[in-house]
Amino acid sequence: MTRLSCSMFFLLLCCLMPTLTEATAINSLKTFIQETRTVRANFSQTLYDKNSRAIQESTGTMQFERPEKFRWVYEKPYEQLIVGNGTQVWFYDHDLNQVTVRQFNIAIGSSPAALLAGSSTIEDNFELIELGVQNELEWLEAIPKSKESTFEFIQMGFTREGMLKFMALRDSFGQTTLLSFSELDKNPTLPADLFQFTPPDNADVISE
Repeated sequence: MTRLSCSMFFLLLCCLMPTLTEATAINSLKTFIQETRTVRANFSQTLYDKNSRAIQESTGTMQFERPEKFRWVYEKPYEQLIVGNGTQVWFYDHDLNQVTVRQFNIAIGSSPAALLAGSSTIEDNFELIELGVQNELEWLEAIPKSKESTFEFIQMGFTREGMLKFMALRDSFGQTTLLSFSELDKNPTLPADLFQFTPPDNADVISE
């Protein structure tokens, strides 16, 4: 497992005190998925411990193509790569020269990648709950239905124009990961080989 515990995806929950309003965020999520085949964006990620202290920050880029293809590139502070092609997921730690290979369905079944890039209906894997409007963003909470999920829930914030701005995830250890997206480009043309990965020479390859 990589230093970031392979977290994709990710707001401090104690700061989320939304005023409930009409159901809009769920519609924004469904519309975003229905109208979006590919996405390219920059992201910044902050990991908080169970006491809400920031313990790690990172930045990078992400791309996905529905169904079931994605590429997350962590550029700082460590170079890491997560690639999924619908069959396998590769986790590559550049500094360790280590690759972990997992079966696709096991690796992302109830993860943020499944929520955004999955091929199944959203409600198949998640219970969706409206959280209302906070700081001009529409918020929802997605609770994984699978008891084997490593996340307790995922929260997502959309602009009133229906663009994804934030994702916040709490894992089973009480840690929260906040992802902020910028320069999000809907439906760009992405090369097919973007979602394939060949381990570098002499890399330590671990299959799970």
